[in-house]
Amino acid sequence: MSKTLLITGGASGIGAETARRAATRGYAIAINYRTRDTQAKQVVADIEAKDGKAIALRGDMSREADIVRLFEETEKALGPITHLVNSAGSNGKRGRVDEYDAAVLANLFATNVTGLMLCCREAAKRMSTRHGGKGGSIVNVSSMAATLGGRLGSSAYAASKGAVDAFTKGFAREVAAEGIRVNSLRPGMVLTEMTEGRLKDPAFRANIEKSIPMGRVGTSAEIAEAALWLLSDESSFITGAMLDASGGGYII
Repeated sequence: MSKTLLITGGASGIGAETARRAATRGYAIAINYRTRDTQAKQVVADIEAKDGKAIALRGDMSREADIVRLFEETEKALGPITHLVNSAGSNGKRGRVDEYDAAVLANLFATNVTGLMLCCREAAKRMSTRHGGKGGSIVNVSSMAATLGGRLGSSAYAASKGAVDAFTKGFAREVAAEGIRVNSLRPGMVLTEMTEGRLKDPAFRANIEKSIPMGRVGTSAEIAEAALWLLSDESSFITGAMLDASGGGYII
């Protein structure tokens, strides 16, 4: 069976690395992006240079119309979607609870939670045997922040990822008998475009690495490999699970 993988937030970081590696394993790839047009096209070019098949599709995952269009355009170009990685996300604005801004919170949850849930809705409509589909596999990218409320100043982000984990468990049970597996992948601190600014500070990085049992931050490649394993038939009896890819979590 042909494999079509849609990756939201696929132009950079974990999403981009997952796209590149998935293409070498026979997936046709749809890379979603919001603003990183040049980077998305470069990922497509990298895949095509190795005889893979990929397309880049712009879309804001906080907008329902964009999500619906993304799924429609992916299927039109590549055929039925068989796999999905929900990697698009926002860090929001770091700060204490007494500094919260309602508009910032609304945008954070619109992207990290509601958008992800709507992507799962569109995937279920297509993958579920109940709707005539042939099944599929979904990976929702969460965070270790969901397990402990995040590092100081990241409580809102942690809450959004906690919602992802709770949703993943419930959704997985709903569709388990309909051929769809749904799992949550929880990275710890990983060096990506989203984190490299803070990790360039030697003192900050040293402090972070002291809090990780393995004593280092992770790489996008390590997280991508975990995502691909969850997508693959090698994890065929696993659904509703939370996989921590975090170097051992936190030393508190």
